[in-house]
Amino acid sequence: MLIAELRAQLAERDALIGQLQGQLAVALAEIAELKRRLGQNSSNSSQPPSTDGLAKPAPKSLRGKSGKRAGGQAGHEGRTLSQVDSPDETVTHEPVACAGCGGGLVGAEVVSVARRQVFDVPPVTARVVEHRLVARRCGCGTVTVAAAPDGVAAPVQYGPRVKAIVAYLMAGQFLAQARCAQAMADLFGIGLCEGTVATMTAGAAQDLGGFIAAVRAALRAADLVHADETGLRVDGKLHWVHSTNTDLLSLITVHAKRGRVGIDAHGVLPDYGGTIVHDAWRPYDCYTAATHALCNAHLLRELQQVIDCCPGPADAAWARQGIDALVTLNDLAQRAASDGRPVNARQRAGLIARYTSAAAEGIRLNGQRRTKIEARHNALAKRMFDRAGDYLRFAHDPKVAFTNNSAEREIRMIRLRQKVSGCMRTLAGAQQFATIRSYLATTAKNGINALDALVRLAQGQPWLPEIT
Repeated sequence: MLIAELRAQLAERDALIGQLQGQLAVALAEIAELKRRLGQNSSNSSQPPSTDGLAKPAPKSLRGKSGKRAGGQAGHEGRTLSQVDSPDETVTHEPVACAGCGGGLVGAEVVSVARRQVFDVPPVTARVVEHRLVARRCGCGTVTVAAAPDGVAAPVQYGPRVKAIVAYLMAGQFLAQARCAQAMADLFGIGLCEGTVATMTAGAAQDLGGFIAAVRAALRAADLVHADETGLRVDGKLHWVHSTNTDLLSLITVHAKRGRVGIDAHGVLPDYGGTIVHDAWRPYDCYTAATHALCNAHLLRELQQVIDCCPGPADAAWARQGIDALVTLNDLAQRAASDGRPVNARQRAGLIARYTSAAAEGIRLNGQRRTKIEARHNALAKRMFDRAGDYLRFAHDPKVAFTNNSAEREIRMIRLRQKVSGCMRTLAGAQQFATIRSYLATTAKNGINALDALVRLAQGQPWLPEIT
């Protein structure tokens, strides 16, 4: 009887131990996942630097030392304030009396003249031009009124430069309507209400319809484009900003959807037959007519996270090997491009083999996917292996960039606008902002001053790209 009771107690204890072991395994997995999340920052994930807070991580540059000194390099064209040959105004200052004996200096010999120039902005106020349309009666009795100049259509109106400055402050410097109106009053003495600012901004965006169509057509015809997207709060809800760009063109739109519906509405990638550089977000893969090149900056951050958050040194080893292979391969491609020669095929093959073996080792180590971290690392290594051609396309095609930073720079301005002035209150306002940003970004790439481009727009003659 006693032996049976002891056996029952042992069985109960074993069952309890098994239950506790199961709970401990779950708890350890959750702790590991929480540590991984706490270890995420802008250097090892896709989180923006703004999420790092005040305790920003120490920089971890994956680039080796170049051997160059810090600062501007030899041959770099510096920018400094220099005297001009023809100043707008010259003021001559004469000495009153001799500094030695105190005698007068009228008619004395001029030994030298020191030139000192002050660059400043004069007070600026609105300049009002009145156009008087004279009406004259002919001997036949007909009264003829002089025609108004182009753009002069109302008894009182604002000119193109005022409209251009408003658009510049709103879309170029990211001011809210109230602050834009205040800036116009403080800088130029022009009292605008918020409604007028909104009307001017809407008018500028509406006049860019032909520009947007031309940019969209030029992007469709381009051999290579960069694509990216980011969130934007509009009317209290999350919307998505979609961007496609080249070295000379930028198109930014806003849509309620992030996925293929929003990308299709953007109007560039459907039926696009060139090369798309993007991150590994799945909806881009739906565009099968295009060639795909994946961003290696994203991949490097993911591999860095494996090193920072991995449970053991073996995981860190394959991730570090992947990073070294990618960085060295990029240096090899950049040196070849700067020298104007093809990439060394033997060195490239060796580095690609290192990259591939690193991915294969990551798959092997995490193949059982017993925890969320193992499953995540397995998925990363498998993507590296399966899409090696897309990640390493930069090593074979010199026109393909190593990263998608070009597209990220385009949409960074959207994030900056949200930080400076908060979310957009209406979808129409967000779309207007995106349209004007497309114009400013494209004209800047083509060497056109932002204010000059906006004045041309306000005069009804916006700059348009050439479609080749």
